[in-house]
Amino acid sequence: MLVFTPAFGATLSDATGLVNRFDIETGGQIFEITTTANFDVDRVEFDKDQKQLTFYINSGLENNLGELEIPQKLLSGNFTIYLNDKSFKPKINSNEKISFITLNFAGSGNNKIDVIATNYLDEVDEPENQGNSTGNEKPPSEIGGCLIATATFDSELSPQVQQLRELRDNQLLKTKTGSDFMSMFNTFYYSFSPQVADMERENPWFKETVKISITPLLLSLSILNSVDMDSEIEVLGYGVSIILLNLGMYFAVPALIIVRLSKG
Repeated sequence: MLVFTPAFGATLSDATGLVNRFDIETGGQIFEITTTANFDVDRVEFDKDQKQLTFYINSGLENNLGELEIPQKLLSGNFTIYLNDKSFKPKINSNEKISFITLNFAGSGNNKIDVIATNYLDEVDEPENQGNSTGNEKPPSEIGGCLIATATFDSELSPQVQQLRELRDNQLLKTKTGSDFMSMFNTFYYSFSPQVADMERENPWFKETVKISITPLLLSLSILNSVDMDSEIEVLGYGVSIILLNLGMYFAVPALIIVRLSKG
């Protein structure tokens, strides 16, 4: 049984949100577990023989909300969850890189979450076959979270960020087209979003500018949360429509206004 303390923790808001990252070393690899919640995760225990992660929680609130991000290469397959040793059925979504477990439960004080998987070190090469890789290097497509929206609205648990998370988990990741899009999008998005998020935290005026700028985008994306995208064709069709809508809002309409003003 291995016990891990947070590798990093940062308060996102006085009302909600604490992000903790726990580095777990096993099988010659280092894997990062991320928790985002309105409660504290004091420590994490990992049992490779039981294929189990145990999260020890300390909450000052009665209603608890959080998300666990577990690399598929560490634990995968079917998950069984227990809350304080009682069967618990949270919402679970997965892509080829990460399993996202959304927690929503009542009870302040100390709580314990057990996550038990059917697969351990799934599809991980043996250490001697990995060259100079350290095992904890992640491609952009494996990174979770919306950095710009989180910095804009102060918390990963804000309604706006939750909306983006639900769109990712409930719609896009359920189809191959959506998963492929997210992989390509993350490669682009994480090439600049950390710098933008840092600038928002340092400059309140810039933060307000970003908030005004991304609000139309968020409103348009909210449409996708209210429609069914169960097939590849539907994902592609709705996706192209939203892209065209945003191109119109952000480029065509301003360009038309500028042309009209220049002629006046």
